[in-house]
Amino acid sequence: MKRFFQFVKKEIIQIVRDYRTMMIIVLMPVVLIVLFGFTISTEVNNVNIAIVSPSRQGETLRKLEHRLAANKYITISETHPASPNEADRLMKEGVIDMAIVVDKDLDRIVSGNDPTRTAFLLMADASNPMVSRMAVNYVETIITTEFSTQKTPVSLNIRMLHNPQMLSAYTFVPGILGLIILIICTLITSISIVREKESGTMDLLIVSPIRPFIVILAKLIPYLILSCINLATILILAKYVLDVPMNGSIFAICSISILYVLLSLAFGILISTFAANQIMAILISAVVMLIPVIMLSGLLFPIESLPKALQWLSCIVPARWYIEAMRKLMIEGASVASIMQQILILVGMTISIIVIAIKKFNKKM
Repeated sequence: MKRFFQFVKKEIIQIVRDYRTMMIIVLMPVVLIVLFGFTISTEVNNVNIAIVSPSRQGETLRKLEHRLAANKYITISETHPASPNEADRLMKEGVIDMAIVVDKDLDRIVSGNDPTRTAFLLMADASNPMVSRMAVNYVETIITTEFSTQKTPVSLNIRMLHNPQMLSAYTFVPGILGLIILIICTLITSISIVREKESGTMDLLIVSPIRPFIVILAKLIPYLILSCINLATILILAKYVLDVPMNGSIFAICSISILYVLLSLAFGILISTFAANQIMAILISAVVMLIPVIMLSGLLFPIESLPKALQWLSCIVPARWYIEAMRKLMIEGASVASIMQQILILVGMTISIIVIAIKKFNKKM
């Protein structure tokens, strides 16, 4: 029995000394409960709505704006589209989430003098069905409650753009694509380099006349080719099996995806400088990175519904920007100019991670 307790004591001391294990045991539950507590929410906040009206005058229009502004989930956009087509363009550019098109004779229709005409047209960006459905519910409830009565019912039309069938695959496929690429590319690169370090062959390569940067680049090229093959397979399955549209430029879709692959491979190199063995590399690549990607990238839950602190934190998650760009390209058919912000951020992240990873790798060696 004495030996048993001595063995238990030894294990406790060993666990306490292993700061990596202690961080997982102590911090992981806290991180998970905070992330899940804030991100799993059915509410959609900060719905940016623009009002399309021939005239900015009228008692009913002012009343509508006042009621919308009073709703804590809605933000009135400062832009005033002149037509539904302009509102559609602003939605593609990500400036607004929804537009309310009002009739030029709004006051007359609401007063019941012309019941055959439609007073409101709701245009929602349905590329994200959950957000659009909730936004329509918010506005429809406000209009029905405020302006409709038994004597003068107000009619409104609803138009779901880019995904009229409200298919969830349109939302989840670009997100799953970002998740798969990041996890798989990071995992294979980090494990491959750590395996070389464990076997000692990496040391032989480093002391050779070839520069370390060239060695790493030569090891990455096969994985880049393999990742591009995987990317092509996933896009083909999304198009012809899941019926997800490719409304945007195929060249733009492939180009930003290859950029994202490079970023993920660079992450693998960076992880290999921290991981002491393959098990640690797997844990960091598949477990530690999995939670932020799922919770903070917009894959499952709208980023707008997060607290401001987590919204700022999500900015350092590369999958967020890739998923945003792919949804705009694949579902909305947006132009390259409309995703320039996402492209520049991914380029900056890729260059930064490559530089940091190579420097730390050389220092480690």
